[in-house]
Amino acid sequence: MPNIIQRIKELFSKKETLSAGIYSYQSPRDADQQYRLHLRIEPDGRGLLVINASTVLHLNQTAAEYAYHLIRESSPSDVIKEISNRYQVSKVTAYQDFDSFKEKIQTLINTPDLDPVTYLDIERQEPYSGYMTAPYRLDCALTYQVGQGSLQEDAPTDRVERELSTEEWVTILHKTYNVGIPHVVFTGGEPTLRDDLPKLIEHAEELGLVTGLLTDGLKLVEDNFRNDLLQKGLDHLMIILDPENEDQWHSLGKVLPEDIFTTVHLTYTGEEFLQPHIDRLAKMGANALSLSTPNEDLEEKLQDLRDLAAMHGLELVWDIPVPYSRNNPVTLELEGKGYDESPEGAGKAWLYIEPDGDVLPAQGLYDQVMGNMLTDTWEEIWKQ
Repeated sequence: MPNIIQRIKELFSKKETLSAGIYSYQSPRDADQQYRLHLRIEPDGRGLLVINASTVLHLNQTAAEYAYHLIRESSPSDVIKEISNRYQVSKVTAYQDFDSFKEKIQTLINTPDLDPVTYLDIERQEPYSGYMTAPYRLDCALTYQVGQGSLQEDAPTDRVERELSTEEWVTILHKTYNVGIPHVVFTGGEPTLRDDLPKLIEHAEELGLVTGLLTDGLKLVEDNFRNDLLQKGLDHLMIILDPENEDQWHSLGKVLPEDIFTTVHLTYTGEEFLQPHIDRLAKMGANALSLSTPNEDLEEKLQDLRDLAAMHGLELVWDIPVPYSRNNPVTLELEGKGYDESPEGAGKAWLYIEPDGDVLPAQGLYDQVMGNMLTDTWEEIWKQ
């Protein structure tokens, strides 16, 4: 017969989660330090905290509760009492943990060139574990037109009869924010070919979304255009680099000194020698490196390149897609594995929107249309 006393103890010691939802905070206009916080709490108590519309922080249940109280401006004594009772820890421990959490958030608020998805040493849940009410990121292909040096036939233009208007993309950004997706990345094709790119970035910033841009970087050499994107609120960049294209290197020379987190993507096919290019990127001040190869036989060499990047202190980014180009690694890898296999996180941690609004789990998974972000309800699209 089960131990009744033990069952009663388990019942009363169960840690109830906070109400799922989205919570926001804006510092007062007269405050010395201006910042914004947006918190999404999942039904299981985990959280995503967006800081200044520039950084997404993954939180476990305890850290999510600290963030909730920070946003609600709860008194420290009330926070300590509630956390102490809920988690059966001493008030001293609860105070130290809350104080440490606030200090880390202040560090993130005041740190320039910050990674758009950050953890520091805050205890957190694994990114893809548990049920989610919405993905962490939406990759928005604004166009399938490609830039200079890319072949137009490499982009799947036959899939779309038209591109969404500025107003239609604004509608999608509002839906994105309302369902709790904290991070959008503008991609393509070459998204800088859209004249409304600065306006879309500005609108996303006003909503409180973290914004990224995937590009060949060639248009960023123009000072007015580059400064406009930064002033509108762009948070991070990924530049798809052809190491033999000196125009791209020139553009990187303009971008890397700016106050924006910049990742450079390189595709290794086995025919090129990437080490000097990685060395050059590190000397120029790149923040991070993205590496991929379409050939499984080159995985060991790719690991050597990753080790080289780590030696230079370059952070490695692995889950951001790449715009369509002649050597698009995402498409090549999917072709090698078969479209029935999705990249880890596809359809759960992130979704991909085509230029006409159709939603895919990820770029390249064309036979898995989940709906249309403009015309379908979120519930119809997000059937988990």
